[in-house]
Amino acid sequence: MITYRKKKKLRYQGAPIIVYGRNACRSAVNSGQAERLYYLARLGPDDEVVAMAKERGLYLQATDEMNLARLSGHMPHQGLVCQIAPPRMLPLKELIALAGKSVYPTLVLLDGIEDPHNVGAILRSCDAFGVDGVVLRRHGQAPVSPTVYRTSAGAACYVRVSEVSSLSNAIRELKEAGYWVVATDGEAKQPSMDLDYRMPVALVVGSEGKGVSRLVLESSDFVVKIPMRGHVNSLNASVAAGILLAQIDASRYKK
Repeated sequence: MITYRKKKKLRYQGAPIIVYGRNACRSAVNSGQAERLYYLARLGPDDEVVAMAKERGLYLQATDEMNLARLSGHMPHQGLVCQIAPPRMLPLKELIALAGKSVYPTLVLLDGIEDPHNVGAILRSCDAFGVDGVVLRRHGQAPVSPTVYRTSAGAACYVRVSEVSSLSNAIRELKEAGYWVVATDGEAKQPSMDLDYRMPVALVVGSEGKGVSRLVLESSDFVVKIPMRGHVNSLNASVAAGILLAQIDASRYKK
């Protein structure tokens, strides 16, 4: 067994999170969130992610398939498992202040997304389109978990996240900060691509079954729908989020 030990103390402040898979571990190491890296011994110290972790002075341990399976909860790990500190949840005011540095600030609000795979996929789209942050409900919402990290392909390491007890109160605070709240609903009249998004936008993504809650819809400045021509009149929450973020980006930077 080969072990490299980090000289300074680990900075855990609560239960650490285990993430697994090459993309998730690469992002965890590259972003500075990783504290420990366990890797399949046959990968060797010259493996890209292992070499990066060693260069950054992380605790490294070469181990066997059985131990990696145990650490990952018997999930597909691709020979790499990382231990990271719990993600820092930013206060909403801090998130708003950081987002205010963008030309067109964009935040995504998740209204009760319960499937961690959807949360991870949404974070991946948020990273791809340069979203300034994501706001999660503290209750009735899938938390940022190992599944979220893996599904996001590591994007969860880069996207800022704020957790709030009330989405309605968060929307009120966002409006006071100059944001326009855009929600989606299948019964809406306005197509999502017809809106001019050259403004601070808070995009609400509704839950898988019920969509955006009634109170949040009533608090929104715009309620739009994604036009569809097929036989199925609804989209997966993460797919809908990706389409809307692409439309927002296209609206802002079209010639």
